[in-house]
Amino acid sequence: MRSVKFLYTKLAHPCLYGPCFVHCFAVMLEQEENCSHKVGSMKLSKILTLSHCLPLIRSTLGSRGACAPVISGVIGHQGRIHPGRSANPSQGTRTTDNLEMPINLQCMFLDWGRKPEYPEETPEARGEHANSTHTAEAGIEPPTLESIILGCVLFPIRITLAILFFLLMWPVARLRLARLSQEERAKPVQGWRYWFFHPIMVFLSRSVFFSMGFFWIKVKGRQATYKEAPVLAVAPHSGFLDMLVLSLAGLPTVVSRSENTNLPVIGALLEFNQAVLVSRKDPESRKKCVTQIKERLTSNGYWPQMLMFPEGTTTNGQVLIKFKPGAFLAGVPVQPVLLHYPNKIDTVRWTWKGTSWLDCLWYTAAQFYSNVTVEFLPVYTPSQEEKENPDLFADNVQKLMAKALGVPATDYVMEGLFPCTKLGGLSLPLECPSRETLKLFKSQGFSNAQVETLINTMIDRCHSGQVTITVDHLTSLLGLADRRTAAQICSFYSKSDTLDLRQLCLSLCTAAGLRTPESLLHTAFLLYDSKGDGLLSAEDLSGLMAALVGVVQYNITEMYSELTNRGQPTEGVLYDLLMTHPTYRKLFKEYFEHEEPRLVADRNHNGIPNGKTSGNNNGIQNRNALNKKCD
Repeated sequence: MRSVKFLYTKLAHPCLYGPCFVHCFAVMLEQEENCSHKVGSMKLSKILTLSHCLPLIRSTLGSRGACAPVISGVIGHQGRIHPGRSANPSQGTRTTDNLEMPINLQCMFLDWGRKPEYPEETPEARGEHANSTHTAEAGIEPPTLESIILGCVLFPIRITLAILFFLLMWPVARLRLARLSQEERAKPVQGWRYWFFHPIMVFLSRSVFFSMGFFWIKVKGRQATYKEAPVLAVAPHSGFLDMLVLSLAGLPTVVSRSENTNLPVIGALLEFNQAVLVSRKDPESRKKCVTQIKERLTSNGYWPQMLMFPEGTTTNGQVLIKFKPGAFLAGVPVQPVLLHYPNKIDTVRWTWKGTSWLDCLWYTAAQFYSNVTVEFLPVYTPSQEEKENPDLFADNVQKLMAKALGVPATDYVMEGLFPCTKLGGLSLPLECPSRETLKLFKSQGFSNAQVETLINTMIDRCHSGQVTITVDHLTSLLGLADRRTAAQICSFYSKSDTLDLRQLCLSLCTAAGLRTPESLLHTAFLLYDSKGDGLLSAEDLSGLMAALVGVVQYNITEMYSELTNRGQPTEGVLYDLLMTHPTYRKLFKEYFEHEEPRLVADRNHNGIPNGKTSGNNNGIQNRNALNKKCD
């Protein structure tokens, strides 16, 4: 044991690999402690990661050792499944009459503890492993000297090689487009620039993943040509390592955020790929992106094949979430492509609540090799009805791929920062930002009375025109000692350092149960009646509903049409719609239910009714919310 301790202190010493090495080390150690794996009789000590050293490190450094601050910073990062719920993907499906999250979706955006996939197994066989992953403890053997040495050696070597090949791609990308005008760059690169530089880039991109341990890529089926299928739809989307399918498919063009062009090397690679760029903040950019995609997919071979991940985000692969219609807008044939990682333990998942990209990189690089299988399914040719309805086209392809994978197909989709389900035209987050906001307030010692006082203060500020607030001003308003809590609150609603106070105010109202439905809608209506004439525009309604449920509402047209069909879009008509409409009444009847029923005395604040009667005192309860830990 002394020799092992000595070896660790030498190999993981900050002076040798620097703080980044120790940070990666600590993150991985905590992930291993937070997760339990059961993979048959597999011995986890044979997986060559440094995570086996956790007891050793703590005994060597102690709780106040050099790594303690780093370790404490990552404890609780791992999301956890709600207690008492099964992790079996085959159990539970969401019905249209119940907003409760299906059992199999509780782990959908969690990566660790997922069922392993095995090569050459049928969907039925894969289902047999579904029960084994979340609650059972694994028998972990004591770390061996061999595993410690190989874990420490493989990671730095592989990362060095991967970075080297990655950096070599930059000059190739620049040379390919050198001396081309903007007009020429708007056309597909052809001639010598294509046949000379393209194979080099394919080789370098494959070398990056080869150096990471993906020595073999098993291929099933045949990739279709552009004329057979202009677009490849790849799922499930697990993480950034899925990009290896690009090198296998010959580097087809992709769709990416326009902000990525500002990243070193990445920006040059996107230019080389002639990717379709879209800004998520600009509606006009999204429209332009749709037009470009349609033009390329119907160019009859003028543009190269496109590759898309229709899920639009990464999941743990236990289900396929709803496909976004981008790949299906043109109504052209699509080739579904399945990604399998048939390894004894899955290290590639990078999800909404789980390990970070750095953890995925670490765990994957610290193994001898990683298996991946790319399966090309037969080309799916849409019917005339599917050509006219991209959503139907996307749903049918999703069901086909889910059946081939042996997993459920769901209608959950990523909207903004949270996975959501649809209620009519509304997007409802799987986990309310209001819930997380209230948790932060409670952790800072706010009582119900203080929260209520704060809500009325924010309402007064909004009526005086001070709608937007910065993190620093929010810190002062809340009376906090530091800005970290205020910054975290802002992160629930915005990607910038500013926050719409109306969103925070209504979130606290719904989460704390300090308003009846009538008074809550009255407060919301006053805050979002932009013209002050007692009528809501479609934009006003979009902002109001976004503040109530906690996520941006992109498709409010259906709900606004239902509202105006009942008369003028007044407060009373909106209340009637939300209370009596067969779909939207579920918002208050089922979605806004509180965890702890509480009675609040009937009283008014600044003329705004603030009471809660005993006849309507059920608290907001998202019974299936994932237990996200707030630092």
